[in-house]
Amino acid sequence: MKVAISSDEWSELVDLVIEECKKRNYEIEYFGPKKGEPSMDWPIVSTKVACLVATKKVDFGIVMCWTGTGATLAANKIKGVRAALCFDAETAKGAKIWNHANILGLSLRLTTPYKAKEILDAFFDTPYSSDEWNKRQIAFILEIEEKQCYFTK
Repeated sequence: MKVAISSDEWSELVDLVIEECKKRNYEIEYFGPKKGEPSMDWPIVSTKVACLVATKKVDFGIVMCWTGTGATLAANKIKGVRAALCFDAETAKGAKIWNHANILGLSLRLTTPYKAKEILDAFFDTPYSSDEWNKRQIAFILEIEEKQCYFTK
């Protein structure tokens, strides 16, 4: 499995996430600064990950910034991306089941190493739902993406 990872600034969480993915034998592509390097723009590094996910050059993505919000928002601007900002394992599990999330958003500020491992386990170990109701919800999301404004008159 291939995973693209980004962060706008280096933190110990970045190294932990990369190492946890490597422990799962995932091939990693990282966008962002390494330890001691200056910060980068979160919209740029996040959309690099999102473009790889959207074009299916990687299986999943992980985007990080201080709150996780900006990185997740930027990723979601790319057609075909369903990025979910997750602060715990249950949210990550739900994001995979009900939202078919293909990018995990994490907060550099709030995600502890213990929580990160739980979140990664939940995200990578949970399959997408194949329930018909859920498939219909994802179809609506794809239609909204195509039309840009689903409910306009």
